[in-house]
Amino acid sequence: METRDKAAAVADVEQASSRILEIIDVKGKATEPGAMTMPCSDDYSQEEPYYAYHPWSLYKAPFAELEKGMNRLRAGLPKDGWKITKDGMDGTIGNSPQIVAESKGRRVMVDIRLNKEVKSEKAPAMLTVTVQSRCYRLPTTPATPEEQSPHLWRP
Repeated sequence: METRDKAAAVADVEQASSRILEIIDVKGKATEPGAMTMPCSDDYSQEEPYYAYHPWSLYKAPFAELEKGMNRLRAGLPKDGWKITKDGMDGTIGNSPQIVAESKGRRVMVDIRLNKEVKSEKAPAMLTVTVQSRCYRLPTTPATPEEQSPHLWRP
């Protein structure tokens, strides 16, 4: 498994998210929180291996415009170095259109879904996007004398 600094993995995921938003090219509102890291296992007390991911949504735009943005992704992602591995329906109750793609150069994947408005649930039409890196190990750094076990520290 490759080692990588968390800041570099987060930066790659955020850069990919920004590029995807540019390709969508729809005036709307995007959710704010940035990328974060999570353990690759279900044991959340483990710091590694880890992956970086950035879930966000684009909303406050008409469904027809979001649909055009989804179509721009179908054409634009391959031109931008992405390989689309799925382009179909997501199989949920709403059976939303879904694109899953892997970036050849950035070591990330993306899952994009186009959700219709559900008035009864007060859920607006939106594109949901999740950009995720592969799993990495943290680079090893030598411990400072203060961080070393007392048994190992020698003056």
